[in-house]
Amino acid sequence: METSEIIVGLDIGTTKIAAIVGRRNEHGKIEILGMGKSDSVGVSRGVVLNIEQTVQSIRNAISEAENKSGVDIKVVNVGIAGQHIKSLQHRGIKTRNNLEEEISQKDIDALIDDMYKLVMLPGEEIIHVLPQEYIVDNEQGIKNPIGMAGIRLEANFHIITGQIAAAKNIYKCVGKAGLEVSELTLEPLASADAVLSEEEKEAGVVLVDIGGGTTDVAIFQDGIIRHTAVIPFGGNVITEDIKEGCTIIKSQAELLKVKFGSALANENQENEIVSIPGLRGRAHKEISVKNLSHIIQARMEEIVEHVYYEIKNSGYEKKLIAGIVITGGGAQLKHIAQLVEYITGMDTRIGYPNEHLAKGTEDVTSPMFATAVGLVMKGLQALEKNKSKLANTSTVTTHSQKTKGNFFEKIFAKGKQFFEEDTDKA
Repeated sequence: METSEIIVGLDIGTTKIAAIVGRRNEHGKIEILGMGKSDSVGVSRGVVLNIEQTVQSIRNAISEAENKSGVDIKVVNVGIAGQHIKSLQHRGIKTRNNLEEEISQKDIDALIDDMYKLVMLPGEEIIHVLPQEYIVDNEQGIKNPIGMAGIRLEANFHIITGQIAAAKNIYKCVGKAGLEVSELTLEPLASADAVLSEEEKEAGVVLVDIGGGTTDVAIFQDGIIRHTAVIPFGGNVITEDIKEGCTIIKSQAELLKVKFGSALANENQENEIVSIPGLRGRAHKEISVKNLSHIIQARMEEIVEHVYYEIKNSGYEKKLIAGIVITGGGAQLKHIAQLVEYITGMDTRIGYPNEHLAKGTEDVTSPMFATAVGLVMKGLQALEKNKSKLANTSTVTTHSQKTKGNFFEKIFAKGKQFFEEDTDKA
């Protein structure tokens, strides 16, 4: 097995830390070699709050993934999320000197690199620069300008920023766990890769990733990312509501939510009752499943309203033919798709990360592993991009060496001819 071909996705979430080891098989699908999962202790709302606890959780997940896959893990692709993530639109311009030369990847890379030099607010840095469309000599709506001729190359960019401290803490945790970060990726972008098809991105779709601490939103239209947002609510807030509303402990609230929870109270019978053991010999507590669902529905409606606000705010509400795709741990809640459809009036489905996976990888097909699977995919894409770049540079050098050779050969031939002519004259 070539270690360079194996990619590890590390999802540092609020409720769990998941490490997935994968590689691309001969059919182009992703084969999962192993998976490790541990409870996340030091993370809240997608941000690291306790370094030592997070490091320990990462180590646990990584060692489990190593045991299952038989791979010695040293480099990982990590996701970043949290309330501090913001996005903005910006336009970049590059004036080229030569009209004869075609626009190449080098020109596009230079334009993207310029965007990374934008001045941000203190404490913020740019995480991603995503080109939306290119403009060549005022000709708009170009998706890929490579090979075209033009002097003025412009592009509209979707720029994603985050707090330097939050990113530094992620790097610190991964470093202390004895690992190295290869790529830092915004989590909704990774999840989108895992659960959305190219047709959906083309038609217009909203990805809603409901995690433990945050709900991430990514809007695609015409195959391009148009809007990203992070909502600071997730499954943990629902658990807290159940804990308060039913006056029970957190672990019992989580269990109730997972086993009996529903996003639509009307789907439950009045007479369904769950009995919970009391603490230290106290009497049992009886909880109505319908009441439980009322608590969940109230909070879930609030989260969906936030998502709907982001959809309207993006300006693409009427252009999203493929509707909404829900993924993340929160997507496992019963009747969630119906509630989202009811509030937004848009087609909704649950996104499972099995579209790009090879057969026989049932362990990771749950929506809760969408981000980790997406991080593996992002890592593989970066690997393939670097390979093609290296291939291009090597062809360019051999080409220039050839021309150099031809140039010297011509001079040498010219000189030889001159001396021969001289001797003839003599």
